[in-house]
Amino acid sequence: MSPVNPYDDAVTARAVIDDTGTLLEWNDGARRLLGHAPEDVVGRPAAELLADGGKVTPPGPGEERWSGTLTLRHRAGHTVPVWVLAHRRQPDGGGPGDWLAVTPLGSDVPDQRHDPLIAVALTQSPCATMIFDEQLRLRGMNDAMAELIGLPATRVRGLRATDLGVRPQNREFEQHMRHVLTTGGRREMESYLKASGEREAHAWLARLAPVTDGQGQVLGVCVTAHDFTEQYLARERLQLVNEASVRIGTTLDVARTAQELADVCVPALADFVSVDLLDAQEDSGEPAGRLTAPVGLRRAAHRSVNPGSPEAVAKPGQLDVYPAASPQASSLIAGHTVVATLASGDLEQWLAWDKVRYQRVKEYGIHSTMSVPLQARGMTLGVAVFTRFRRSAEFTHDDVLLAEEVTARAAVCIDNARRYSRERETTLTLQRSLLPRVLPRTPAVDAASRYLPATRSGVGGDWFDVIPLSGMRVAMVVGDVVGYGIQASATMGRLRTAVRTLADIDLTPDELLTHLDDLVVRLSAESGGDGAGEVGASCLYAVYDPVSRRCTMARADHPAPVMIPPGGRPRLVDLPEGPPLGVGGLPFESAEFELREGTVLSFYTDGLIEAGERDAGVGRGLLCDTLSVSSDSLDEICDHVLHALLPPGGSADDVALLLARTRGLPASQVATWDIPADPALVAPIRKQVVDQLAGWRLDEAAFIAELVVSELVTNAIRYGAPPIRLRLIHDASTLICEVSDANHTAPHLRRAKTWDEGGRGLLLVAQLTQRWGSRHTTEGKTIWAELELFGEG
Repeated sequence: MSPVNPYDDAVTARAVIDDTGTLLEWNDGARRLLGHAPEDVVGRPAAELLADGGKVTPPGPGEERWSGTLTLRHRAGHTVPVWVLAHRRQPDGGGPGDWLAVTPLGSDVPDQRHDPLIAVALTQSPCATMIFDEQLRLRGMNDAMAELIGLPATRVRGLRATDLGVRPQNREFEQHMRHVLTTGGRREMESYLKASGEREAHAWLARLAPVTDGQGQVLGVCVTAHDFTEQYLARERLQLVNEASVRIGTTLDVARTAQELADVCVPALADFVSVDLLDAQEDSGEPAGRLTAPVGLRRAAHRSVNPGSPEAVAKPGQLDVYPAASPQASSLIAGHTVVATLASGDLEQWLAWDKVRYQRVKEYGIHSTMSVPLQARGMTLGVAVFTRFRRSAEFTHDDVLLAEEVTARAAVCIDNARRYSRERETTLTLQRSLLPRVLPRTPAVDAASRYLPATRSGVGGDWFDVIPLSGMRVAMVVGDVVGYGIQASATMGRLRTAVRTLADIDLTPDELLTHLDDLVVRLSAESGGDGAGEVGASCLYAVYDPVSRRCTMARADHPAPVMIPPGGRPRLVDLPEGPPLGVGGLPFESAEFELREGTVLSFYTDGLIEAGERDAGVGRGLLCDTLSVSSDSLDEICDHVLHALLPPGGSADDVALLLARTRGLPASQVATWDIPADPALVAPIRKQVVDQLAGWRLDEAAFIAELVVSELVTNAIRYGAPPIRLRLIHDASTLICEVSDANHTAPHLRRAKTWDEGGRGLLLVAQLTQRWGSRHTTEGKTIWAELELFGEG
């Protein structure tokens, strides 16, 4: 009998059946299996071969493979049980498909358990494999595993995993095997280490599976090792990109963002990373568009695997100049990544020019650098330099792609931070120019203030002011414009100017807020009224009179002030709230309070009490508790309040705080006369005024005061309506003359013609006094004039 050709097609039975169940092909192996010649069955239904009219369960929709045991009819008349594997085939050119049915004849194939070919194949398999028994002793390994661990298979049989090595991974590996023995389940273990004879570490995946007998009893553990370094590195790269998207750009601070870039890439991509930025040009605020060597770069951040970054030559904030031969300048001028290695000689010219860096390269064994330009919006912002010395592998093409993706994300964040910082600085400059630099000294109150811009959302529209009024009175205002940025600051400036103008004509607080509300409505209309430019604001306006020691307040949707009476507990002022500015058409309501001398009033914006997402009610309570501190210095109280109510990093909203301690003017510094409406009595009134000034030891002011009183009283008698009243008020630096009458018509200054007999009175008053004006009262009007005192007589 001649030996069977190992490539003979007859060792496998094959048949092809179309979708209608008709046999299309029948090979010699099928003839050997069932005895039917091809000409007897091809073209006939395949179902005729099933014994006893058996049926086949067809594959489900979309299934392309079927397997199972069929009882088939032999040509000799007996039945044959056959395991069949069928595949669905689709022709390349289209058209109807068919099924290929196969089964191995296998009569001359040895049993797998005793097949010498399989034994040799397992030994020579490229997949590293080892077997451990139930006592976790090594029973054997194939050639690939012996080469991997660098030990001869015949010498290590009987050893445990912890005998083969003393690394922590060996102990972990044995724990995994013990788990497989105990549970009968499979396990996987990943590790990153150098195998025997390797220069570079690789990522290894160990798959552990139980070895069982026929009854399923676990006899040992089969272990296969797979080098999955490529998959591991790809996963690490993806993880680094994801981490960069989360960790870079958490703030709008340039230095912080640059540091986050360096932190993310060490040690994942490099052993040392530096981020250097181009300085902005003064005229545009942007880095130079066209770069030429040498290039000046300022160190923004760096990070090393070594504590303290001893490899760094430049310190954060330091400006360094890089010649054309340097990787930094080369990449910036070329506009793409430059990889330079010591072995290739790319760094020689630069290191020869920079002796300090040459020493650092030599000291730490730096062998490879990768310079990646930071580019955003078509503009070059700087360069990130990645350096390796602890990791022996040079940068690969994949490393370049990874670095470029991470730095591209960082560049956008740095650009956003630079633009934000520039806008914030511009807004802060505008804000500082609009807010009072120094609060005016007034005889009515001692005042102190603080303004803190928002730390994250940008400079807002909070403002405050102290405005001296006539009659020694003072106005205090605090407000908050909705929104942030330059627009909010500009709106704040317009409102502050409007408040000063309205305060100058001595409107009551509720009237002033009504006029301010009209202005905000007009500003909203001018901005388009589409919502995007809509203007809104809150405001609190208070007027304090040190003579009567009464304070009148009104507010427009602004937090109520806190009052601290001398020796008493802080409490919120019960003040009608009022609608926000910009609603239009709704009234505001004033409230009047009598204040003891030394009462402290605390005016503030909501950023103070709502800092740190605190509830406003809780914030007001905390503010009252904080204001309980006893101190003669209002500045100390301001600092104490900010320290107690604001988080260490500052508030998300800007904060304005204004503290005012009231003074009272003694009755001895005020003199009042009721004036009869008789011009003949003006002379006696002048005499009484001179006598009063002498009693106050203000003789040097008597002459001018006498003239001013004469003119104001004469005007009141001639043009006003009774009752007429004269009041003199003085402090250390100012003498005020006030004449009130019941006529609501305000006087106005005019230039008298040469032949006019009158019309020069107010002009004379304006020339002789520091300032003068009029204010409306509920009873009529008051004309006032202020004289500057240079010292007491």
